[in-house]
Amino acid sequence: MTPGYRSTIFSPIAVPGRSAVILLCSLLLAAFGLLGTGCVLIPGKAPANTRIKPQPVRLPARILSHFFLVESPQTDGKTYRFMIDTGSSVTLVSPAVAAALKQKEKRQTPPRTLPVRGANGREVELPAVTLREFWLGEALFERVPASVYDFSELSAHLGLTIDGVVGFPLFRDTLVTLDYLNAQLEIAPNPVVAAPPVRQPRTSIIPYNRERATPHIPVQMENESFFVLIDSGSDGGLALNPAGLHPRFASGPRIGMIVSSLDGDKRQLVGRLDQNITIGTQLVQQPVVDLTEQLSSLGGELLRHFRITFDQQRHLVTLVRHTDGPVAMPGRRSTGLSFRRFPNYWRLIAVVPDTPNSALAVQPGDLCVRINGELVEKWTIERYGELVNSAAKITYTFLSGSKETDHEVEVFELVP
Repeated sequence: MTPGYRSTIFSPIAVPGRSAVILLCSLLLAAFGLLGTGCVLIPGKAPANTRIKPQPVRLPARILSHFFLVESPQTDGKTYRFMIDTGSSVTLVSPAVAAALKQKEKRQTPPRTLPVRGANGREVELPAVTLREFWLGEALFERVPASVYDFSELSAHLGLTIDGVVGFPLFRDTLVTLDYLNAQLEIAPNPVVAAPPVRQPRTSIIPYNRERATPHIPVQMENESFFVLIDSGSDGGLALNPAGLHPRFASGPRIGMIVSSLDGDKRQLVGRLDQNITIGTQLVQQPVVDLTEQLSSLGGELLRHFRITFDQQRHLVTLVRHTDGPVAMPGRRSTGLSFRRFPNYWRLIAVVPDTPNSALAVQPGDLCVRINGELVEKWTIERYGELVNSAAKITYTFLSGSKETDHEVEVFELVP
């Protein structure tokens, strides 16, 4: 199991004379059943103008480890890959995209930066740009505020190039649908006079908080209600902050994998609830949850069961399922080994304690070069996930100097 790239909450740093204050959320992302958290209290900036033709615009999406990815050509003639992140209040682009699409300044001005503070209090400065034109299929967004971030580590972890993260405010003047069921992004113009939503079978229409730049909806856990962020920039299921709540557990909670973020590496605390969660009229049966000190959130592991439409004009989110019955979440299988992925090797970060493999003769920092005899570069994040979910045992080959050593490890239920 590789480590997650976890969302990290940032708060603005007061800067005299600076009018653009944005909270950066859901930046570093989770993998293999981990999750992210998001958060904003101050609205993010929307594009200056949005044009959609034809109506609606539909783009094929790739659901990679529950992340929602789309590709689109830009004005420089190149096609770039973006992650759609409803938990982010800002759009982030790689240095290459920023250089190709940024609006030219009329006069020489010093480089702009966006100061943000992480949850650990550490300050980070991100370059700020305005994208003159930004295209998603035939949908054109003009003068888009964005921040610049290097996605090379995340790209290496996922095994494909990520060129940016599209934040929720980009779609402020649209009806945007993340159709996980059909792997499609749909963008339509907001009607001038919106008709009342029609309630249909397998459909939930839920109002979300108007004071935030990202969608926070109420959910129910038996007789307790709390708010969660709808966070497509996380591939986890339910991240639960138990403060003020009374969760009961059918399994766990127990120490889990390592999660990496800008705040450093942290251990998961994971378990399966003994209670059901209700999202509108949708029932999630005894979900696996990751306990968090940040805001509770719903990630791609749960969102993938729905077609989700966001109406930012009326602050409504519509969830549609294609099947009846409750949403069931499988258990989490694991080898207990946390890795950080690189193209030619995987570096061991930690081993989960009190598991069948906790006494394995390996140390953090050791390099894994083969899995079941094949070089790690052959193991995509999807293929490796399928292996962990199906195999009884996995053989990892670690490199010590010029010597390779095989370790056969058991795959077990981290959470039944």
